[in-house]
Amino acid sequence: MRTKGALLWGRDQPWSVEEIEIGEPRPGEVKVRMETAGLCDADHHLVTGDIAMADFPVLGGHEGAGVVVEVGAGVFDIAPGDHVVMSFVPSCGTCPPCRAGLCNLCDLGAGLLGGAAVADGTFRVTANGRDVHPMALVGAFAPYAVVHRASVVKIDPSIPFEIACLAGCDITTGYGSAVHTARIQPGEDVAIIGLGGVGASTLQGAVLSGARRIFVVDPVEWKRKQAEKLGASEVYPDLAAATAGIAELTGGRMCHKVIAPMSRRDGHDIEALLDLTAKAGTCVLTAVGSALAAEVPLTLPMRTLLQKNLQGSLFGGGNPHEDILEVLALHKLGDLDLGGTVTREYRLEQINEGYEEIREGQNLRGIIRFTDADR
Repeated sequence: MRTKGALLWGRDQPWSVEEIEIGEPRPGEVKVRMETAGLCDADHHLVTGDIAMADFPVLGGHEGAGVVVEVGAGVFDIAPGDHVVMSFVPSCGTCPPCRAGLCNLCDLGAGLLGGAAVADGTFRVTANGRDVHPMALVGAFAPYAVVHRASVVKIDPSIPFEIACLAGCDITTGYGSAVHTARIQPGEDVAIIGLGGVGASTLQGAVLSGARRIFVVDPVEWKRKQAEKLGASEVYPDLAAATAGIAELTGGRMCHKVIAPMSRRDGHDIEALLDLTAKAGTCVLTAVGSALAAEVPLTLPMRTLLQKNLQGSLFGGGNPHEDILEVLALHKLGDLDLGGTVTREYRLEQINEGYEEIREGQNLRGIIRFTDADR
């Protein structure tokens, strides 16, 4: 079928909305009519080159929600009419990592940045006669998507699509970074570096985990005010101010957990993040740094002798097929304010405007809402 999508033809280029062709679902796949897609920072990392797909052009978008319109052979637990959220990490449930409880590290994700379909190693999307590489095997910046069954999660149809799409990455990643990866315990002091979409969910996860004091660092004043509304105890414009302020408030003990949804691309702030981390504490790196950041300065004796842990986190360290449903259920109960983080909706043609406003700190999260004009 012919439709349109937002393509990236090279590094440091703008998104280009143009005609694409999407194939029909093959065995093990589903076709989804997309209703909304999230403008996640990870897609902007494709533009900067911090995330490198196998080749161009790339069909962006890995956060999406929509309605199943067709299923391929062998798909029995998803049917046309079902509402689904795209999981940017496929999760099969049967490979060794999945059986070990590491569903966010499913072996099907080995080709996450390759673009070839999990089902048979071919491509479902073409443009101008060339194979198109969908971001995270999803490609949500188009009004339709054909993806593997392992990349979709069936959800409660009462959940609005503008809320549901965010559970495909940002919300689940942030919440999981606090609850699963950092494992925040009641009474602990926590620092959160950056209040974008992931940071806002991390903050709410820290609140639900019973953190005693939550310190948020963000250079944008408007975002610091949003952090206070979401439950931050103290806010700071930069790491230097945070280090001084937290040292005073904790008597120099610093934070049990430090979670960094936003960090420097070159990794040269890791030392400062560990300075915020208490003895035997944990610093969780949720942010995507540059793939070229091979040299990160660390003063090892002070870090190792004080037993400080540096921990990575992908998709919040959880199970996509469970955690997506969990955060949406918490939203429905009123425990997670997911709608409050969405500050603007865009048309597909406004995608470059949307990312520009996000980079300027004008909103926490933006989404694309697809209409009949896009199809």
